[in-house]
Amino acid sequence: MVTSTPLPRSLGAPMINRPNVVQVGTIVWLGSEVMFFAGLFAIYFTLRSMAPDLWAHETAKLNIPLSFTITVILVLSSVTCQFGVFAAERLQHRRTGWKPTQWGMIEWFYLTYLLGAIFIIGQTYEYSLLVSEYVSLTSNSYGSAFYITTGFHGLHVTGGLIAFLLVIGRAYAVRTFTHREATSAIVVSYYWHFVDVVWIALFLIIYFLK
Repeated sequence: MVTSTPLPRSLGAPMINRPNVVQVGTIVWLGSEVMFFAGLFAIYFTLRSMAPDLWAHETAKLNIPLSFTITVILVLSSVTCQFGVFAAERLQHRRTGWKPTQWGMIEWFYLTYLLGAIFIIGQTYEYSLLVSEYVSLTSNSYGSAFYITTGFHGLHVTGGLIAFLLVIGRAYAVRTFTHREATSAIVVSYYWHFVDVVWIALFLIIYFLK
């Protein structure tokens, strides 16, 4: 009687690479955020179509050089964030030297946090300038549309800054930086890149679309 030895499971069946649940969940959630901002854009365009003369008058008060500067800063923060992700993917959470090429995830994320904070400070300063020009949340439909759209975006940026602090704190807390911590850094980068793309759209629509 001849018996056959069953093949090991690893040889008898192909390995299945399942997608990371956290990353997939983050992408799905960001899809809902896209719909949220799409609604804000719809509100902005609807109010704008009802009062084109008011829009022409109020947009003249916008400080385009200031807004362009903080926009560049926010875009640069996306670059530094991605360098932090590269460091996290190679499981390097701390620097091995002082050169930027030797930085780890923590140093890149600290720089990203700083740039994001500068953006929020610049946006707050712009609000103060507009208030001095009598453009407030309750002044007219333009003020409502401007502060609602940019304000909600500012809240999302603030949420991203808090997330960076949590990821950095977690990297300090663990004894060994593993793929689990790297995944946290990656999903935060998804959110940050999304916030940057939304702001670019807002910037073009609010400051340049006539």
